[in-house]
Amino acid sequence: MSVNEMIEWIAVGMILLASIVAVLSAIGMIRLPDVYTRSHAATKSATLSVLMCLLGAFIHFWLTDGYISIRLLLGIIFVFMTAPVAGHLVCRAAYRSRVPLAEESEEDELKSVLFKDER
Repeated sequence: MSVNEMIEWIAVGMILLASIVAVLSAIGMIRLPDVYTRSHAATKSATLSVLMCLLGAFIHFWLTDGYISIRLLLGIIFVFMTAPVAGHLVCRAAYRSRVPLAEESEEDELKSVLFKDER
């Protein structure tokens, strides 16, 4: 087995692992109790799966065709920078709109800071 074949198998493994993580993210979106934990499942694991899939495709095209795809690199950078920020902003907007936490949540330390008039 040559080095190119080994690296190509690594790229295939990354894409396969990315699809498994994406399925786990989808299951988390369905099973988790509130918008805050669902947003966590959507942003963290989905970001990881997209990054691994794009990185696997980047490695594949680099080895088979011999060129470096700037579009894939920009996609990796764009997803890495925007997805966690978007998830944070969705959770922040939900909290300020007073979407309730899950019943299993024990503490809400931010409530006394943001909503001082309510107790």
